[in-house]
Amino acid sequence: MPDTSNLHSQIVGWAKILLPICALALLSTLFLFARTPTQPTDIDLEEVARIAREQRVSAPEFSGVTDEGAVVVISAKSARPDSDEPDTVSVDDIFLRMDNTDGSYVQVTAPLGEIEGRKRIAQFLGLARLETSSGYRMETNGLIADLNTGVMESLGLIEIRAPFGELTAGNVTFSVTSDALGQQMLFTNGVRLLYKPQTP
Repeated sequence: MPDTSNLHSQIVGWAKILLPICALALLSTLFLFARTPTQPTDIDLEEVARIAREQRVSAPEFSGVTDEGAVVVISAKSARPDSDEPDTVSVDDIFLRMDNTDGSYVQVTAPLGEIEGRKRIAQFLGLARLETSSGYRMETNGLIADLNTGVMESLGLIEIRAPFGELTAGNVTFSVTSDALGQQMLFTNGVRLLYKPQTP
């Protein structure tokens, strides 16, 4: 009669050797077939080092309340500290939404931006787009927002599409108050209006 305990020990011994080898073979096959011929075989170490050096953060979000009680939320695709200004954060694809106490809102987007933490100022760099709940849509080359007061000011020429027509101006200052005045827009430096009367 064969010794079953000895046979069992031999099977367990071979299994301890063969199973890890099979697992390694499967993993090697997985990586071999997962890689397409068009994918590079070398890791871009310079890119990895640059990301680590920049201390980039993905999908950051900042929020606060203005002096007038409006809720401000700023989000971005990525953020990284400014090497020259320790209290400044540079962001990509910046988005701001300000919900005011009267129920109105303002949204601003830009491809680049900077947030100064100590001064509580957000800058929208490049083509900045501003949209209000009252139907105004504006485009300007740069915008600055004071996160304490909620006041926004364009950094250059601005084009506006309003419910009553189209405007161009050299500068606009946008503010919201908690009283009955609500949203206020001050256009200066060569204002031109193309009035388009609403059809009944």
